[in-house]
Amino acid sequence: MFQRNYETVFILTPVLSDVQMKDTVDKFVNLLKEEGAEIINVENWGLKKLAYPIEKKSTGFYVMVEFKSLPTLIKKFEIEIRRDEKVMRFLTTVLDKHAIAYAERRRKGEFNKKTETKEEAAK
Repeated sequence: MFQRNYETVFILTPVLSDVQMKDTVDKFVNLLKEEGAEIINVENWGLKKLAYPIEKKSTGFYVMVEFKSLPTLIKKFEIEIRRDEKVMRFLTTVLDKHAIAYAERRRKGEFNKKTETKEEAAK
């Protein structure tokens, strides 16, 4: 079997302190590392408003973990996420070559840079 690129986004309950949130994220990242996954990127998107209430909560801490692993690890990883009461929702996706290229550009900050207008480019 060969390793594939995955991205998991999960929403943690907003009643957590910063320390509890970081500990929960570290627990999942360490689980992946122990099982032989290569962690590519971990992004904390912070406290965001939810599109609809989940468990009577209107906000949640969003975290994205990008990693490379064998497909057999995903089931074990998702079972651990489901067991954790702090996780309200999660989604794991397989990244194709286009998504991998996009993720690399996003990590480099290419989408955060101010784009030049035609007038600025002419100067």
